[in-house]
Amino acid sequence: MTYIQIHCSCPDIETAEKIAKSLVSQQLVACAQIIPQITSVYQWNQQIETATESLLLLKTTQIHYPKIETVILDLHPYELPEIITVPIQQGFSSYLTWIQQCTTA
Repeated sequence: MTYIQIHCSCPDIETAEKIAKSLVSQQLVACAQIIPQITSVYQWNQQIETATESLLLLKTTQIHYPKIETVILDLHPYELPEIITVPIQQGFSSYLTWIQQCTTA
């Protein structure tokens, strides 16, 4: 089983909560954590931009990534949302089992 954490920056906490609730209710992720305020500095259209955003951290398994990406793209207002995965190399086995159980429909 390949476990992953998905990072997705959102323009506000309401968007992050909407995406999180959709993914948890569909059993695509076991847990969604929202860091309510981060500052992002990035390049967009040849300009350096700064924005206050909320960061969504999603715990799931690799098999669900395609569906998760589709849900995020449907609900996210950005033209180019951040959707990246980080492999979970190791973790408390009971927690990893819980992720698997929560995402198995």
